[in-house]
Amino acid sequence: MNTLRNKVQLIGNLGNDPEIINLESGKTLAKFAIATNDSYTNNKGEKVTDTQWHNVVAWGKTAQIIEKYVTKGKEIAIEGKLTSRSYEDKDGNKRFITEIVCNELLMLGK
Repeated sequence: MNTLRNKVQLIGNLGNDPEIINLESGKTLAKFAIATNDSYTNNKGEKVTDTQWHNVVAWGKTAQIIEKYVTKGKEIAIEGKLTSRSYEDKDGNKRFITEIVCNELLMLGK
């Protein structure tokens, strides 16, 4: 059961091409956002689609695969863990970000 404590699985489409960062340490980082859609029918009988955006980061070989094969609009499935962190912006305001650290990737569609 320990493997279920912090596990996220999503299927969605990339909103933009991934941002690839090659660090001085030799590690590769990929940052991107995926959109997931949920549809339902409201009380008027109209179909409503709700889109949620999720920030995703990937490291190492996963990031290198993303760099080579994943582009804007592609449908992918990811698995990873949810992380939260805070930072100070240029104006000194404390900002919070929640993102998924991707450790598995599956490319879907064409």
